[in-house]
Amino acid sequence: MRVVDLRSDTVTHPSPEMRMAMYEAELGDDVYGEDPTLNALEAKAAERLGKEAAVFVASGTMGNLVSVLAHAQRGDEIILGSKAHIFRSEAGGASALGGVSFHTVPNDDRGMLDPEDVRAAVRPNDPHMPRTAAVCLENTQNACGGAALTQDDMQAISAVARETNIALHVDGARIFNAAVALEAPASELARDADSLTFCLSKGLSCPIGSIIVGDADYIQEARRWRKMVGGSMRQVGVIAAAGIVALDTMVERLAEDHANARKLAEGLAEIPGIDIDPDSLPTNLVFFEIQRDDWQDLHRQLVERGVKGGGGTSRWRYVTHYGITESDIDYTLEQVREVFAV
Repeated sequence: MRVVDLRSDTVTHPSPEMRMAMYEAELGDDVYGEDPTLNALEAKAAERLGKEAAVFVASGTMGNLVSVLAHAQRGDEIILGSKAHIFRSEAGGASALGGVSFHTVPNDDRGMLDPEDVRAAVRPNDPHMPRTAAVCLENTQNACGGAALTQDDMQAISAVARETNIALHVDGARIFNAAVALEAPASELARDADSLTFCLSKGLSCPIGSIIVGDADYIQEARRWRKMVGGSMRQVGVIAAAGIVALDTMVERLAEDHANARKLAEGLAEIPGIDIDPDSLPTNLVFFEIQRDDWQDLHRQLVERGVKGGGGTSRWRYVTHYGITESDIDYTLEQVREVFAV
């Protein structure tokens, strides 16, 4: 049976070039700073994002956790969107492990925060209140349809952060999707961030890993926290080698994923029982609402036909990625039409 796995861009497999690079990687012990392949990846990532330094972590969730802990003390607070991945989908790690509380403000439809909401959320210097340590943005914004925040958006929040003497952290798990969609260098989108994480294991198609970038002193503090949460590794060059290939070869091809997502969204828009606005979905995340009460049965039938994705609620998400072809999109739309026709 043909399988089209649209559950997430985390299901990608490394390219043949990545596999060969992993096999041939020169190795050392990273805890001693002696893995040359990882050192090369971290240097390349920092340069690509326009920052002084970088550190490799096991996952995006670990990257955000370490980033927040490096900014905030126990009892501090961070400001973030009500739809932020850190708030909704990372098990409350900053609170559970770091004693850091969340102060949410609304995300708009593009995933942006209103600068005035952020300014109002910053705590005054009052012993009755927690100290505000940072404000967090997400780019692209997962829960808002993969919306891409512009450099102007980033600068608007950065201006508030500078004015109020707090840090700006960016959950940039899919920052390269944003850069490709906006036709802007990723370094431009990262310019105003004090710290930024990005995933190697999503659209860039590596098997494992994320990167935190920032200035040298901050990254040194992040390394301390990475050690504390068990994230230091040894001969990690076998993983880092794929990341080097990814930064060299997998960024520009994200445009293919965006084109496939657009084709998928426009095709779904023609199917009765589906509510979708293709124009609100600029990257590789395709969100849509099932306007039928039998959505659970529809989901089951599609999975039986090899189309994976959606489910859980009547709001479904399909994600395009490396390994999904235009032919796969045609097959998916054919199966959805047939199932929804009943």
